[in-house]
Amino acid sequence: MATKLYVGNLSYSTQEEDLRSLFAQYGEIVSLNIVMDRDTGRSKGFGFVEMADDAAAQAAASALDGGEFEGRNLKVNEARPKPAYDSRPRRY
Repeated sequence: MATKLYVGNLSYSTQEEDLRSLFAQYGEIVSLNIVMDRDTGRSKGFGFVEMADDAAAQAAASALDGGEFEGRNLKVNEARPKPAYDSRPRRY
């Protein structure tokens, strides 16, 4: 089963190819994306990497969390699910 990892504190200049080569050392990558700002088109400094199996994801998280990449100390951990939005109307 695939495991999605959160990768934070990325340099704004980090490209997906750079991140792919870093994580590919630990196993097969199913998907990868760096979150971009909709208005500026610039990286928001974090992204997600989905690894093919749990062991590869755990190995990557253990090895890379706190490690330096492109001058920044990465934060790598298992991604949490996005919270569901409440469908009830809000009162202001």
